Amino acid sequence: MPHLKTLPDAADFAHVTEWVFDLDNTLYPHHINLFAQIDTNMTAFVAELLQMEPAEAKLLQKKYYHEHGTTLKGLMLNHSVDPAAFLERAHAIDYSLLQPQPDLGEAIKALPGRKFILTNGTVPHAEAAAGAMGILDQFDDIFDIVAADYLPKPASATYDKFAALNKVDTKNAAMFEDLPRNLIAPKALGMRTVLLAPEVTADIVIERWEKISDDDVHIDYLTQDLTGFLQALQHK
Repeated sequence: MPHLKTLPDAADFAHVTEWVFDLDNTLYPHHINLFAQIDTNMTAFVAELLQMEPAEAKLLQKKYYHEHGTTLKGLMLNHSVDPAAFLERAHAIDYSLLQPQPDLGEAIKALPGRKFILTNGTVPHAEAAAGAMGILDQFDDIFDIVAADYLPKPASATYDKFAALNKVDTKNAAMFEDLPRNLIAPKALGMRTVLLAPEVTADIVIERWEKISDDDVHIDYLTQDLTGFLQALQHK
């Protein structure tokens, strides 16, 4: 694993006026495991669509995710799936696991400049999740998979479209993400990059693509505590 800073150096962020956050497993921590519900819904959708057993559908779902960035993209390319129907089914979940996070909300509010959510999910999903956490009002805009024309992160074209649509100067931006591969394009655009790493416990399964490696030289900072990281920026 590369040696990464875990506490923010204020000088590294002094120029930042555009703050970009992934949603799932970033604005809320990995251990909340909201994605488990989404994952179950996606598996059921694939199983029904292709008349597969759940175990077989799960394998295909993960294959598409790994190859295309989202299960949806693989289904669209290979099975002409209606994306709206898939996304509605995937995000039919219970958001009550998410609790208000006033400290996080205040830390985001205190950041100078604009704040965005950039997600491979949908605007309604982001609004429901951020709303349950009490932080939705702190964001200027949400750029979702629909705005990206269903081309998910880590595709560089998606970050380009986000930046162009919102007139974001990427050299004055910072990106917070939980997947190492999703920070490659932001780093290439000149963004400061921060990886949200999950706390590894017996209850948390970390997939191969979630783990940081020696090749991840595009990551500037690593933290397990987004609120603490943002608060530390204010006290430097």
